[in-house]
Amino acid sequence: MITPAAIVSAAAIAALGILCVALFITVLRVIAGPSLPDRILALDMLTGIAIGFIAVVAVRTGFSLYIDIAIALGLVGFLATVAFARFVLSRGDVGEAGPETRRRSE
Repeated sequence: MITPAAIVSAAAIAALGILCVALFITVLRVIAGPSLPDRILALDMLTGIAIGFIAVVAVRTGFSLYIDIAIALGLVGFLATVAFARFVLSRGDVGEAGPETRRRSE
């Protein structure tokens, strides 16, 4: 018979695997993002993935202080995303012009 603790442990391991895949894909997006807004969104996603890691570790360990840390990280991540967005708006160019956009403007 499967105990509830075994189910929670298996679900936590599966969640950690999914979060690792998401982290890898998001890091690739940060490195190879075609424009600055894409990279900013990827950084925001990295914050969300880190919050997910902290929440899964909190569930596995039963240490509830990790939830407070995840909430604080969410707030800091939101403020950083807003600051990056304002930076992009102040620069005036929202995205790098791709080859198709360059052809239209010429």
